[in-house]
Amino acid sequence: MSTLHTVNKSPFETNVLEICISLAKSGSTVLLYEDGVYAATEGTRAAVAIKNANGISFCVLGPDLQARGIEGKLANDIKVVDYDGFVDLVAGHDTIQAWL
Repeated sequence: MSTLHTVNKSPFETNVLEICISLAKSGSTVLLYEDGVYAATEGTRAAVAIKNANGISFCVLGPDLQARGIEGKLANDIKVVDYDGFVDLVAGHDTIQAWL
């Protein structure tokens, strides 16, 4: 059973992403959107946690990267998706866990 985890909070304000990563199982996907996209920027503690999260895929919502002006600062191994890609992620997973 695959799970899509969605994180919309900045890793600089909460520890939601850390908790999500610690509980996500191998084969899961984490989608970062709204202020959660800040976790995808290179050179941050959150980017290191993402890199060390073996077996978990990470995606970021492209329009939210653009809205915050950080699209050129994306860490490696994070896939950028558009709204259609977001819908595909939802349809492609058995369950969804929203981390608020």
